[in-house]
This record gives sequence, structure tokens and C-alpha cells, in this order.
Amino acid sequence: MELYNSLTRKRETLQPAPAVINMYSCGVTVYDKCHIGHARSLYTFDTLVKYLRYRGYAVKFVRNITDVDDKIIAKANQLGKTFDEVVHENIDLYYKDMASLGLKPADVEPRATENIPLMIAHIEGLLKKDHAYVSRGDVYFRVRSFPSYGKLSGQSIDKMLEAVRVDKDEKKEDPLDFVLWKAAKPGEPSWPSPWGAGRPGWHIECSCMSIKHLGTETLDIHAGGRDLVFPHHENEIAQAEALTGKTFAKMWIHHGLLTIDGQKMSKSLGNFITVQDALKQHSVSALKLFFLSTHYASSIDYSAGKLVDMEKGVARFRALILRAGQFSVGGALPVQDVPFLKEAKAKIMAALDEDFNTAAALGHFFDLLTAANRFIDQGKQDDRFEGSVKAVALVLKEILEGVLGITLDEAVSEVSDEETSLLNERIEARRSKNWKRSDELRDLLKFKGILVEDGKAGQTWRKI
Repeated sequence: MELYNSLTRKRETLQPAPAVINMYSCGVTVYDKCHIGHARSLYTFDTLVKYLRYRGYAVKFVRNITDVDDKIIAKANQLGKTFDEVVHENIDLYYKDMASLGLKPADVEPRATENIPLMIAHIEGLLKKDHAYVSRGDVYFRVRSFPSYGKLSGQSIDKMLEAVRVDKDEKKEDPLDFVLWKAAKPGEPSWPSPWGAGRPGWHIECSCMSIKHLGTETLDIHAGGRDLVFPHHENEIAQAEALTGKTFAKMWIHHGLLTIDGQKMSKSLGNFITVQDALKQHSVSALKLFFLSTHYASSIDYSAGKLVDMEKGVARFRALILRAGQFSVGGALPVQDVPFLKEAKAKIMAALDEDFNTAAALGHFFDLLTAANRFIDQGKQDDRFEGSVKAVALVLKEILEGVLGITLDEAVSEVSDEETSLLNERIEARRSKNWKRSDELRDLLKFKGILVEDGKAGQTWRKI
């Protein structure tokens, strides 16, 4: 299995299974409802973890919850609520969204406020090593004390100063220095520290929680959105490696951003789509298929039209599962004994092994769908026929459903009462050997979008 490492800018092979993979992903800041951009991030890394486990790796997965932040404080002031009320309401909504998406929590989901003593200890260590300094109750990281700062984003310090507008702050020795601890302001939540009451900066939270809860100073994989590369992930590296002297993360993986009809999602533009709003219009499987349709590292553009196409795609897979289920009981053949399935599965696995390329894998799934329907249409009806069909269904359930989370057993485009009556009438016509009426009913059903087939299992049908 290979993944693209943002740090080295090349694909790298993971250590062989069954080695344990220690993986951390930046989670949500709980100041508002989750939107579909969050859904992409949560789903992408949840699914990657499932695939790693499917491939034989033991994975310890940690994803944090940022529950102290300027945005949360601003939201509480805006709503006239307490800080704690906003935090608890949005954590509840976060877990509701996770359940709606059919995703389970990570192995550990630590909250920043539960780990503040650890952050204080980390900051004290940086101060002792002269990588940080205190200024009027705030503590800042001294960026120029860390020579390799910028290695993840590929920028030199001088280039950062040229390219990034840096607000002047008289408390800082250098405009690029970043805050590790913020002195408390009146009415804000705060915790005691050696530098006075205050709260941790955003960046220090992830460094400390990942090291603590994964139990290692060098992570195997650190994941997050591309918008976090600079400054968040760059700062995580600096403050972690400056203290430990060890590589903070061997591999960094980043997902691309999500736009809405070509525009950045924004409440001011009226295109801010929450997870719950999206699921009122589309099935969760269609939303997941949409995410799978683009490589995780690429940007993806959401539109209602694309989701309609995804619903059709989900329905096609479900129709095949339903069609396969109409055959009489019997065991599935081994994959290697079904040539078209063996070839398709090999291509699917190769695509997922090559930087988790779900877009390519999805194309191979649809090719398999076409091949399987063609195989059933040919109706060879030999001793291997049903076993081959069942083998296809098992592979779809094992990978498309079991790993990628596309539910395949839900109802599929149910037929109307009239169509059910026609299907039953045709069964009776064939029993009485009224072949002319049987053919007329077959043609009529085809006109209505139902393809009827006769085989060893009797009459079967599928929507077309």
C-alpha cells in the first residue's frame, strides 16, 4: 500500500502489515453544525482506516475535538449563550452527524480542554529550550529557533514574510512567531498556568493530544485538510520536534477542499450546506459515492445534479444485489474461479493500494457491475452460473459496503401494484404455456422500464 506524503512530495510504501499504524487526524472545532466539507474529511479518513484494517494492518486512530477556540467564544457571545452551552450543543450535533453518516468515532476522540495540563507541560519544555518566550501573559513559539520551519509547506521564512500578510503585534519578537498560550480576557474561559490565567493556542493542542493518545513521539500518519498545511500543521511540526528532537510524523496526508457549484462554501453566499441538510435531499450512500468519485487529495465540487447521478449509481449496485438474491440457495464460487470477477477485484485493489485512489476503484466497480449484468443476461445456466453470481455479490458487499460504506441492501425502485400484477400474470402465462401472452407481457414490462428474464431460478426482473 502506498500513500502520497505531503512532506516528501512523493508516494511512499507503508511498512508491511501486520505492523501497527498510529494515525491522527485533525477533527472539528465545535462552534457550529458540521457541513459537507467536514463530512468529506470524516468519511475519507474513516474509510482509509477501514481499508488499512482490511489489508491486515492494526490501526490506532485518534481524532481530536477542539472545544476551546476564538470561534467558540465569538459564537457564544453572538447567541447570548455560555461557552459551555455552545460546546456541549455542538458536540452532541457532531456525534449525531457521525451516526447519520454511518461513521463510528475514532478509537480515541480527546477534547482539548481535557488535556490542558499536558499542553502547559509541553510549553514549559519549549521555554526551557529557548524555543519559546513569555510576553505580557502570552507565550509564543520562536519560529527562527527551528531551522527547518517551512519544510511541510515548502516555504522559506523569508518567502513567508513576502507572501503572507502578517499583522503587527507588539508582543511578538518576530511577525511569524505563533501563540502557544493566550492570556485570559475578561469573560473568556480560562485555566491557571505559570504565566497567569489563559488558554492554549490552537496549534499546541494537536501536537500534545496526538503524542499522548497514540503513545508515541513519532506518528506514522498525520491527516487533515489541505487548508491546514500552513500554518497549523507546519506549527505542529515545529513545536513537537523542537521539544522531542524526533520526527513528529513520518507521513502527512491531506484531502482536497470542497466547493459548491464552483464557489467556496459560505453562509454569506447562501450555499452553506450542513450534513443534515444534505441528507434531507440525498441518501447517505449517494453522498459517499460522490466523495469516492474524486481522489481524496483533489478538490471536489458539489452540485445537486451530481448527487442525482450518484443516487442512480447506488440504485444500479442495489439492483444487482437484488437480482443476485433471486437465485436459489447455493454457495459462492471462489473469486479466482470467476475470471471476470478475479480481474475486476485485482484492479479495484490495485487502485486502492495506489494512494487510496477511490475514483479509479469506483470505475472498476462499475465495470464489474456491467460485466456481471452481462453474465446474467447471457444465462448460461450451468453448474457454475449461480455460484459466479453469488461471488460477485459477496465481493461488492465485502469491499463496496463493508469497507467503503455504500449500503447495498436497501429497497430498490419498488414496482407499482400494476407492475406487480403484470409480473404475476406473466408467471401464470408461462405456467400455462401461453407463450404469446408471456412475450406480450415481457414487452409491456420492458416499455415500463422493467427487464424480465427467464432462467434456472424462474422469472427474474430488474429496473432498466
